[in-house]
Amino acid sequence: MAAPKTKAIALFDRGILERAALESVRKLSPRHMLRNPVMFVVEIGCVLTTVLWVRDLFFSSPSAPLWFSASVTLWLWFTVVFANFAEAMAEGRGKAQAESLRKTREETSAIRRVDGQEETVPSSRLRKGDIVIVEAGMLIPGDGEVVEGVASVDESAITGESAPVIRESGGDRSAVTGGTKVLSDRITVRITSNPEESFLDRMIALVEGASRQRTPNEIALHILLVGLTLVFLFACVTLVPLALYSGVELSATAVVALLVCLIPTTIGGLLSAIGIAGMDRVLGRNVIALSGRAVEAAGDVDVLLLDKTGTITLGNRMATELLPLPGVRVDDLADAAQLASLADETPEGRSIVVLAKERYRLRARDVTRLGATFIPFSAHTRMSGCDLDGRTIRKGAVDAIRAHVEKLGGRVPDGLADMADRIADAGGTPLAVSDGDRVLGLVHLKDVVKGGIRERFARFRAMGIRTVMITGDNPRTAAAIAAEAGVDDFMAEATPERKMTLIREEQARGKLVAMTGDGTNDAPALAQADVGVAMNTGTQAAKEAGNMVDLDSNPTKLLEVVEVGKQLLMTRGNLTTFSIANDVAKYFAILPALFSGVYPEIAPLNVMRLASPLSAVLAAVIFNAVIIILLIPLALRGVRYRPLGAAALLRRSLLVYGLGGVVAPFLGIMAIDRVLQAMGWV
Repeated sequence: MAAPKTKAIALFDRGILERAALESVRKLSPRHMLRNPVMFVVEIGCVLTTVLWVRDLFFSSPSAPLWFSASVTLWLWFTVVFANFAEAMAEGRGKAQAESLRKTREETSAIRRVDGQEETVPSSRLRKGDIVIVEAGMLIPGDGEVVEGVASVDESAITGESAPVIRESGGDRSAVTGGTKVLSDRITVRITSNPEESFLDRMIALVEGASRQRTPNEIALHILLVGLTLVFLFACVTLVPLALYSGVELSATAVVALLVCLIPTTIGGLLSAIGIAGMDRVLGRNVIALSGRAVEAAGDVDVLLLDKTGTITLGNRMATELLPLPGVRVDDLADAAQLASLADETPEGRSIVVLAKERYRLRARDVTRLGATFIPFSAHTRMSGCDLDGRTIRKGAVDAIRAHVEKLGGRVPDGLADMADRIADAGGTPLAVSDGDRVLGLVHLKDVVKGGIRERFARFRAMGIRTVMITGDNPRTAAAIAAEAGVDDFMAEATPERKMTLIREEQARGKLVAMTGDGTNDAPALAQADVGVAMNTGTQAAKEAGNMVDLDSNPTKLLEVVEVGKQLLMTRGNLTTFSIANDVAKYFAILPALFSGVYPEIAPLNVMRLASPLSAVLAAVIFNAVIIILLIPLALRGVRYRPLGAAALLRRSLLVYGLGGVVAPFLGIMAIDRVLQAMGWV
């Protein structure tokens, strides 16, 4: 099946462009425009200048040249449409993703168990709590949890990953998603949601942005923009009596045009698009954000809680070294360790076989030809091994092997405990190997820290984010792995209660906390955290507790989510800086051109040598409209993410976007004025 979540959508896809063009006109509805006070003011200005132009055209002598009134009116409407176009483009990309998801949804048949009897019903008739049977080759008819059996499941329709995954009852890998396919075996599933409440339907609604709400920072920014609008409204109104007193002809159309140019239309027009595009970028990483608040909160995170296994380490302990006891040849230890591990299908057991083969040149034996009796691992004995040619070879926990050897009448050397402690101090796990009543030595199992993870933590440290490793290991092992990985702190022997306590303590200090989890025991902490990323492979409780769901079930995805959140905040902050600097610059660029004819003393301030007051106003209106369309790609793609501290980011924002916002209007308005002069319009 298709992989809609990983399908890349071009920034300017033709289909999205066509739909966005239509939507930008539909969004002119006053009911929609009221959500954006700045652009609503612009729309009112458009209506007013249109009425004035029609009045001048048919009913009275014009207060300004008709070509000027028509041009200003046309470009003011362009300003509103371009702002709507930016929002429609961002929404269109989400709707394209949702359309891909809809193609994966289809009506399926389900085998429902009722009172011990099985019946075939359409999946649309299933309800929460129903028990269904799913066999190899069948699609899972709805979201649920495996209550019996184990199966290999193809989830490529949701995650885009072709490799099948294992789903089984009684653990943290019991959740299944409707529309995925069982490849082998047979499972019994309890449906956990009604068809209209399925995970796929929730994803479609979220991707389309229908439930997106403004975040607190976004609301605060809106208040700031409204305040600036009122300030410039007052400034423009006061220009009218000044113009009358000075004898400058300043028509109502010119005043409206000035107001639109001076209020923060740039960020006002792009604000919604920036937020929607942020959710789209998270979606591009196969993470469903249940709200825009979650994405923004990720950008403000101060503390990251990361599970050790699978996040910081590869997840499987690997044999890295064989340590023989005094008087024991390392080849003898390697031989016994390999024999004891031949029938061990765990990653640890396979790694011992590989280590003995590659480092000590012991070719793996053929299990069927050895004639050995293999002893599987037991939680009771905590050992595994084999009996071969009168030899009793065992491998397991140090204390278990000690008890086994002493039971056979052997004696454990005094140095064994010290060797085991040194391995634990290094962050590893010791396994002892014995042959009969003799301990041969230890196997050093190590959690392998993922490559590059230390550098990633250093990047977050540079941004002032503190990383905390969460593990069930003992403090000695946890400290060694934390030091190797480069995390700032760790919590050993973690329990659900201790996780909750840690999160609450950090939040009490005013910190925002993010964490990942997949089990029912993680649900309380996921709900408490400001950003809780639940694994799609996890339990239903975990997915309902978090405010994000990672479809790839990759615990390290939290690091990427934080980067996307930072990028959203950086984009909004930088474009706000540009917009405000842009508005202030336009004010000082236009005023000298308006009054230099009456007050020659201020003529030197007209550094751009604009042709006339009318050309100055028209050039500013055109620039104001064009700059929005030019910034749409930046709003959708986001400002390039740089892991810098707050002070460095502020300096860069002021230098690039603050200074750029001051310079751009002067250059842009001057260039447009020269074009208008060359065309003979002014």
